Amino acid sequence: MPRQVPLEKTRNIGIMAHIDAGKTTTTERVLYYTGRTHKMGEVHDGTAVMDFMVQEQERGITITSAATTCFWNDTRINIIDTPGHVDFTAEVERSLRVLDGAIAILGSVEGVEPQTEAVWRQADKYRVPRIVFVNKMDRVGADFDTCVSQMRSKLHANPLTLQLPLGKEDNFEGIIDLVRMRAIIWREETLGAAFDDVEIPEAYREAARHAHDQMVEALGEVDDQIMEKYVHSEPLSEEEIRAAVRRATIAMKAFPVLCGAAFKNKGVQPLLDAVVDYLPSPVDVPPVEGVSPDDEDKTLTRRAADDQPLAALVFKIMTDPFVGQLAFLRIYSGTLSQGQTVYSPRRDRRERVSRLLLMHANKREEIAEAFAGDINAAVGLKSVSTGDTICDEKAAIILESMDFPAPVISVAIEPKTKADQDKLGSALSKLTQEDPTFKVHTDPDTGQTLISGMGELHLEILVDRMVREFNVAANVGRPQVAYRETILGSAEGEGKHIRQTGGHGQYGHVFLRIEPLPHPDLNAIAELTRKKSTNKFDPELNLLFRDEIVSGVVPREFIIPTYEGVREAMETGVLAGYEMTGISVTLFDGSFHEVDSSEIAFKIAGSLGFKEAVRRARPVLLEPVMKVEVVVPEEYMGDVLGDLSSRRGRIEGMEKRGSTQILRAIVPLAEMFGYATELRSRTQGRASYTMHFLRYEQAPPAIAEEVVARVQGRTVGR
Repeated sequence: MPRQVPLEKTRNIGIMAHIDAGKTTTTERVLYYTGRTHKMGEVHDGTAVMDFMVQEQERGITITSAATTCFWNDTRINIIDTPGHVDFTAEVERSLRVLDGAIAILGSVEGVEPQTEAVWRQADKYRVPRIVFVNKMDRVGADFDTCVSQMRSKLHANPLTLQLPLGKEDNFEGIIDLVRMRAIIWREETLGAAFDDVEIPEAYREAARHAHDQMVEALGEVDDQIMEKYVHSEPLSEEEIRAAVRRATIAMKAFPVLCGAAFKNKGVQPLLDAVVDYLPSPVDVPPVEGVSPDDEDKTLTRRAADDQPLAALVFKIMTDPFVGQLAFLRIYSGTLSQGQTVYSPRRDRRERVSRLLLMHANKREEIAEAFAGDINAAVGLKSVSTGDTICDEKAAIILESMDFPAPVISVAIEPKTKADQDKLGSALSKLTQEDPTFKVHTDPDTGQTLISGMGELHLEILVDRMVREFNVAANVGRPQVAYRETILGSAEGEGKHIRQTGGHGQYGHVFLRIEPLPHPDLNAIAELTRKKSTNKFDPELNLLFRDEIVSGVVPREFIIPTYEGVREAMETGVLAGYEMTGISVTLFDGSFHEVDSSEIAFKIAGSLGFKEAVRRARPVLLEPVMKVEVVVPEEYMGDVLGDLSSRRGRIEGMEKRGSTQILRAIVPLAEMFGYATELRSRTQGRASYTMHFLRYEQAPPAIAEEVVARVQGRTVGR
């Protein structure tokens, strides 16, 4: 089956924004105008095509990123609609990793909100060019200029205004296109499908001329060709302006800003034109980089072309009740066909792709072959997980994986009946495979099964899915905070594991020095681990292990087992059994026995030595603190401020926006349970808040003592 659309005519884009900015509504309009759907779905009615999960339809929020494909101006657009809620940040992370461009949506009243900043930073990390769409221009309080200025002040971005709104609030009729210097007015009776391209009304001409000049000037600052013409006052054609905007957007020197009202069906077609005109195709972005499975220092690249060896990244796993496990793939190079055997270098396994699917939300279309630049789902890849590479075995490559934040909240879960016990294990393993921020572990003291996630809503949705999708009846405990432990001082410890039995005994003996490592210098660490293969760094635990053994007092083959023993010991701290973080460990001395020494003996010795040193190094408890932003009417300010202070909150700043105040605070997660209900009751339901994880901080002594006593009491009680 030949390629249907040239690679240059392909766009892989995501739609990202804060909660309620209108991502899914905009996507629904895009699908309607491109002919992909014949009826507009609405989020508030639970009929949105992209919100296909029952939980999404009930709550009116997006939980999982959904993929679809549509066509506009002979260009194929693969779209991923992402969630806005901070609890589902992993969905945004993994979508941005495989996209070439994105549409960032701002609410015209709210402007740049906390989660907007978070997703913007994620897009910066993966160097994804963006178009900004200022939505909801028909709402009371809509302010296009404030949104543009907030992009500069809060996102530190360079906005390039390509459109102006024609009227605002109830009088919003359409837009003024500053590239063509024409106005577009939508016809209400056609659901926005038809519009009139007219002269700019007299009342707006002066403002449009001024905005056009500013746009050209801003383009001149980032594009030499435009600057040359601008300096010599030469006229610029539409094609020249478009080409310059495209160059600036792809280089991320500027971010085009458009406006509209998706719910009122205005502004979506010019947004689609902008996606085609300004966002990159797979050919316009640099070749994807990876490393050789045999030599991690050897960098390999793959060009976006069908004649290159296959290289694809698994960015999402989904359990489908009909076809089993679906692996969502972004194919960077080469082609993939049904029945083809592919290689997973990370797991050193060959797998067969039994079926290839083109996804449209939860509907599937079977295809025979997929090409470079495509986003598809494959059936049959049983052992792969999120972040794995699949490739041609003869030209193996490992593409850069994704980093996901650690969970900050846990709840205990137990099945109601014996029959539920077996189903619970299966459900948890499937959900863990799907969601990299969902973790399951057993408390070593109480034997309870604990599930951890990014927030209360995240865990609530996962428990709801267990009941509905996997028919598991379970009791769920109260949310618990995922505390961590670290050290404030330095200390040395001796680990000695000597056991004499009949025959071979066991002998492992090490001396360790430990010190705090709060902010690791990753460049210095990379240099250390490159110089000596027995120097190790674990980014999850922020553990740096240095080998300073001289004269072979500990043989080389026992150094890595010592590190593994230390790493294992860090998983349960000495204060309350929480995972430890931010520690530098140096192995500087020890001894061995010619016959009795073994890897397991040194692993145990490493663990014992580390725990002994930690007890002397002033161990402390760390608690997760959250960045909280509360939007509150002025008359309730005092009440809300007092409540935040009582929750150990530190007020970072306040900002007045209209008749409301925006409070920014840093509050420990332990104090934020049930805050939504409390805030509603204090403000008669008129205030709202958002919260996301900021960092770990040392817990005050009184809180630490209480947590330790609670954990010890639980253990004794058992």
